[in-house]
Amino acid sequence: MAIKVEAFGTYQGEKVQRFIASNQRGTQMAVLSLGAIWQEFSVLEGQQRQQLVARFDNVADYMNSTSQLGKVIGRVAGRIKDGKIKLAGKTYQLDCNENGNSIHGGRHGFGNLNFTGEPFTTATTSGVILTRHIPSTLDQYPGDLTLSVKYTLSVSDDVTIEFKAKSTADTLFNPTEHVYWNLTDQQASSIDQQWLQINGQKRAVLNADKTPTGELVAVNRTAYDFTQPKKIGAALQQLAHDNGGTEFDDAYQVTPSATQPIAELGDAAGKRRIQIFSERNGLVIFTANPFDAQRNAAHDYNALATEAQVLPDAIHHEQFGSIVLPAGTTMSTKIRYQYVKGE
Repeated sequence: MAIKVEAFGTYQGEKVQRFIASNQRGTQMAVLSLGAIWQEFSVLEGQQRQQLVARFDNVADYMNSTSQLGKVIGRVAGRIKDGKIKLAGKTYQLDCNENGNSIHGGRHGFGNLNFTGEPFTTATTSGVILTRHIPSTLDQYPGDLTLSVKYTLSVSDDVTIEFKAKSTADTLFNPTEHVYWNLTDQQASSIDQQWLQINGQKRAVLNADKTPTGELVAVNRTAYDFTQPKKIGAALQQLAHDNGGTEFDDAYQVTPSATQPIAELGDAAGKRRIQIFSERNGLVIFTANPFDAQRNAAHDYNALATEAQVLPDAIHHEQFGSIVLPAGTTMSTKIRYQYVKGE
């Protein structure tokens, strides 16, 4: 196992670092200090390096894009209706940055901050621990937050992300990694031939502004049904036929598990797949083209985002689960991504 550190430009006068972990099989994971961005996950297939996650190669592209590509998202992933929350009998107004709602932690969320990184290695792992102190005055959430994000690459070709936080006041904490996947050969220009399976029977019904209504409905025999592996292209065609839909931007209820994947995805040729394990009950999927807005407008997608989290806007829907982080309490949660080589 190995880890190296290199410069990756600057942002708002601060130096951005890139941490590159590798294992004995030649698998690589790269993480940026800026936004705790997951910048690379690649494997060796023969003499060829195959990228698994969508990425940019410079700071400007990451920070000018609206896609949240590879960023760690928080304090709360997804949308909070009207940006209003109530904790301990007090109402707080969060930063509203999309259609009158707060999304992905607001304008000063985790993905827009530069972290301090500490690389590490063991006999079977390598990675980086990224830390940041986030005052309430910066992001408008109650409580000053001490945050760490630990990325670990193992000898077994899996990446584990552990989020850990402690606050000076009751606050909310529901972070995620906004990773985009394209598992086709050399990340082809379409994900039509990438399949997805979600181990969940229900999805959240959404309002027009994409905030949940609080209702969960069965996906059985609908375009949203990924209980069995389904190609993204075929699913999009079914969605267009059923209700005129042009994209997936949906939240699924899943069963948290460290041993059974909440979702899997892979290439139709059977060369590679990814298993996702999470300790929380939600998975948001999003079809996108992070590199070309014009292609997005044409509904031509070459990446699929997966966001493991507690179901969105849980603070307004008790049945979705708790995302409250009590003052003085340390909360941690993990997501693990296992690469599986095809036959």
